[in-house]
Amino acid sequence: MEWTKMVAPVDLELKKAFTELQAKVIDTQQVRLADIRIEQLDRTKKHAHLTGTEIMTLIEETNMYEGVGRMFILQSREVIHNQLLEK
Repeated sequence: MEWTKMVAPVDLELKKAFTELQAKVIDTQQVRLADIRIEQLDRTKKHAHLTGTEIMTLIEETNMYEGVGRMFILQSREVIHNQLLEK
């Protein structure tokens, strides 16, 4: 009986420590996911900016096509540029 009384507090301490460790792991994973999302959005933003800059260097009469699903639609340079700005 004496031995079981000593084991119970140790078990509770281990459970508490394990629970805290699990919470820290989950927090770390959430931070990593947030960092990945931020990096992806930064890449998308940079890509849209670079593409928009290149589009504006073209002459106004340049034919441009917008990809829609598996087809392309003829659009004006201004429409394509505005879509990039919205991105």
